[in-house]
Amino acid sequence: MRVASLQMTSGPDRMQNLRVASQLLQQAADQGAELAVLPENFSLMSVSDQEKRALAESEQHSSVLDFLSQQASAHQMAIIGGSILLRGDQGLLRNSSPAFDADGKLLDIYDKIHLFDVEIDGESYHESSTIQPGHAPVVVQHGAFRIGLSICYDLRFPELYRHYADAGCHMVSVVAAFTAQTGKAHWQTLLTARAIENQCYVIASAQAGTHADGRKTWGHAMIIDPWGEVMAMQEAGEGVVMADLSLARLESVRRMLPALQHRRNIPPILP
Repeated sequence: MRVASLQMTSGPDRMQNLRVASQLLQQAADQGAELAVLPENFSLMSVSDQEKRALAESEQHSSVLDFLSQQASAHQMAIIGGSILLRGDQGLLRNSSPAFDADGKLLDIYDKIHLFDVEIDGESYHESSTIQPGHAPVVVQHGAFRIGLSICYDLRFPELYRHYADAGCHMVSVVAAFTAQTGKAHWQTLLTARAIENQCYVIASAQAGTHADGRKTWGHAMIIDPWGEVMAMQEAGEGVVMADLSLARLESVRRMLPALQHRRNIPPILP
């Protein structure tokens, strides 16, 4: 299966972001992609918490979900719609990754489980002040491939990806907006680890560059195979990277080094 990972530098103008996404999706389709993966917050970035609440849409009436459905149907290409803001409970929002089949049907929506509440060298992020955490992994099927969905900070929690391996996933999507600081230090290392330890493909989309509010994101959208080899990468700037995924390659890796079969139950350490 030919897949595309997209990289953007999204800003506060939703319509402009959708125009850029449309252009990149067209590029992916023109190159024969059967699945395209957009980055986290692809339709809206660099806005205040108040603006996020005002601009968030309901799952039932979302112009962005409609856009993604139309794009998938028009190109006959499955789309993982990065992540978008949807209204949640009690005044909070959901950071949600929707998946569409090639006919534009919404397959499922994954809500980000692990929220980015950190302070690193003067940079402060408190995602939980506006976002409610998701509660469950989500797996979708496209052709012969089972795909586990995840968002950005989830990448640091390997147990989520082991759930996906146990569920028979061949691929995981990581839609992200890693900061330049944490991305330089950890992004590729974490992606490679998730691919190797779960012997699956990793499709990582990214935000890249300097955004309207001055935030800098790392970029380096990439596709990694089950052996940990980087198949394609876009270091900086907006663009599309492509790769052809093979179940035969995945099965070969799992036969050659059957680590998933060699796992043992480890009892908890008692105090």
